[in-house]
Amino acid sequence: MILIADSGSTKTTWCMLNAKTGETEYLKTRGINPYYQDHDTILKTLEEDFTGAQRQFETIYFYGAGCANTEINQTAREALSCFFQAKQIEITSDLMAAAHALCGEEEGIACILGTGSNSCYYDGSKISANVSPLGFILGDEGSGAVIGKKLLADILKKQLPQDIIELFFNTYKTDAAQILHHIYKQPFPNRYAAGFTHFISEHISYPALRQLVKTSFDEFLKRNVMQYEKAGQLPIHFVGSIAWHFKEILKESLIENNLKPGKIIKDPMPGLIKYHSNH
Repeated sequence: MILIADSGSTKTTWCMLNAKTGETEYLKTRGINPYYQDHDTILKTLEEDFTGAQRQFETIYFYGAGCANTEINQTAREALSCFFQAKQIEITSDLMAAAHALCGEEEGIACILGTGSNSCYYDGSKISANVSPLGFILGDEGSGAVIGKKLLADILKKQLPQDIIELFFNTYKTDAAQILHHIYKQPFPNRYAAGFTHFISEHISYPALRQLVKTSFDEFLKRNVMQYEKAGQLPIHFVGSIAWHFKEILKESLIENNLKPGKIIKDPMPGLIKYHSNH
């Protein structure tokens, strides 16, 4: 029995996989991000949320946002070791989860378009190149956070047609002061901004909103994907809610930029199950 975790700051999806029979059992807990959480906080989350009877595993594969270096990964490993019994615990990034789920053992470009964005060149076994996403302020092009941020700016600066602006304020019952307070004074402004992509998705028939998404995807490709030497030769794969919900616009952007569309999936877990079942 192995345990696979796909973890972000908001939630963690756990899959207990019987590699011999292929049987799976899923659990969800609050997010575990060792970049922001210490050993005790992670352990408390597991003790309160992990309700599965199974605690003993051959191997645990933990893919997490924030798992970016040895010291941070060790924090997660020690907390998992206190809660579970496992012969081996492997800690790696959510970007590696994308690469394993999308590419398996094949060469490709793997991208994440969710609340944030990221990308890499994966050589079939490891991530060989990564253009730093730089986060919500300096980068994260094409992400829900940046698309939402652009929408809010265009609404408040009256850069969108008046009927869209009126529809926005009728939908959310908010005003400029409240929006600015959330962006500049409250925690997780990226999550707040990303939440407004639902408005865009529901009203994507408006040309101005469609163009906002298209421009954001063009920026992601040009500032990230096209920096990889083999970007023009390999399929460009995507995982994440933004890629999934706006996949037709994403495919259009890829083709216009002379790139080859690859897989577009919402959730990496099915691909991770397939990858680890084969190993």
